[in-house]
Amino acid sequence: MSLVAISGNPSGTGTLTIAAPNTNSNYTLTLPTNTGTIVTNKTAGTVLQVVQGTFSSQTSLTGTTLTATGITATITPTSNTSKILVTVYIPAYNSSNSANAGYFLYKNGSNINQLAYYQGSASQVALPYTAVILDSPATTSATTYAIYAQTASGATMIWAFGNLQCNITLMEIAA
Repeated sequence: MSLVAISGNPSGTGTLTIAAPNTNSNYTLTLPTNTGTIVTNKTAGTVLQVVQGTFSSQTSLTGTTLTATGITATITPTSNTSKILVTVYIPAYNSSNSANAGYFLYKNGSNINQLAYYQGSASQVALPYTAVILDSPATTSATTYAIYAQTASGATMIWAFGNLQCNITLMEIAA
C-alpha cells in the first residue's frame, strides 16, 4: 500500500487547505506517478488538444460542383467557450488557363469561410496553399472541419498534387 505524505514548505507562511466538495457521490483523485505540478485550471490561450487529418491521394476536379476534397478532421472541444485554431496546407494546382478555382472551409456540413480563390490568368497556377482560421464552435460535441473545392467552367483543379500530403490541423485553445 502506498502512503500519502503532505510536506509543508519551510519558507511559506500561508496555510494550504484541502476541502471536500459538497456532494453525495464518491470521487477519486488519482495522482500521476511522476513529480511536477498538477494544473487543473485552463489558462486562456492554453492549447488543450491537437487533432490532425491528412490526405495524400492526388485528386482532380473538373466542373463547377462544390466537392469534398477528403481533407477533414474531427475534434471534440472540452469546453463550449474554447476556440478552435484551424490550419490548412494543400499542395494544389489549377491546370487550366484563365479559369477560377477556390477552397472553402466547412464545419459540420456548412460553409463557414472561403479560404482561397485563384483568379484565372494567362498562366497555370501551381502553389501550396495555406490558411489559418480561428473558429468559435460554442459546443462540446464532436465538430468536423472539412475542405471543399470548386472550379469555374472549363477548369481542372488538383489537390495533393504529386501525392504530396495535405493537412488540416485543429487546435483547441482555452478561452
